[in-house]
Amino acid sequence: MRTLIVTGTGTDVGKTVVVAAIAALARAAGERVTVVKPAQTGVAPGEDGDLAAVVRLAGPVDTLELARFPDPLAPATAARRAGATPLTAAEVVAAVRALDTDLAIVEGAGGLLVRLNDGTDTHPPQTLADVAAALDAPVVVVASAGLGVLNTAALTAEALARRGIPLAGTVVGAYPAQPDLAERTNLDDLPVVTGAPLLGVLPGGLGTASPAALLDAARCGLGPVLGGRWSPDRAS
Repeated sequence: MRTLIVTGTGTDVGKTVVVAAIAALARAAGERVTVVKPAQTGVAPGEDGDLAAVVRLAGPVDTLELARFPDPLAPATAARRAGATPLTAAEVVAAVRALDTDLAIVEGAGGLLVRLNDGTDTHPPQTLADVAAALDAPVVVVASAGLGVLNTAALTAEALARRGIPLAGTVVGAYPAQPDLAERTNLDDLPVVTGAPLLGVLPGGLGTASPAALLDAARCGLGPVLGGRWSPDRAS
């Protein structure tokens, strides 16, 4: 089983669409795919969350949600406010290792160091980075397109490097049809500041795409490492 961790430079950067695009490509290649959402926040019981969006976009992939908290906050804060038991990195790791699948894609909440829990007197708070380290899984960072992303992408790459976690590369999750100067130059600068390749650029607006349209966009917008045909020279 291959495992891929997907995080973002922040919230609302197109992370779920990128997860669906990777899943769609793997599924089209004949692989069994399971998408794991360790902690879903901001969604009430019975409501559709990120995994429902992945299935709607990618088609019938398997999914696994481990915890759900109603407030749209970091998992640790949302669990605390709900009076619920927070998720631990060990629970996430055990759930992923128990999967019977070809590709497991783990989608974090927000950015890499968003807390899953508040820790204890003897253990520090845990994050998606702890999950990635324990699984020894590469991380794909989904980046926003515009001004300010170079700093957050560089900080994420530095945090991964300090923990010895491999950074597979970066994907721009929602690229505008008419990019401004910052959005154009960021495509060249993201690999420089992260020290890892740009793995793809997906157009904005894919959140409402049909599975066929999403698969076509994935093939055109993601590089061979992720199962597509995109190459960096096409972004220039």
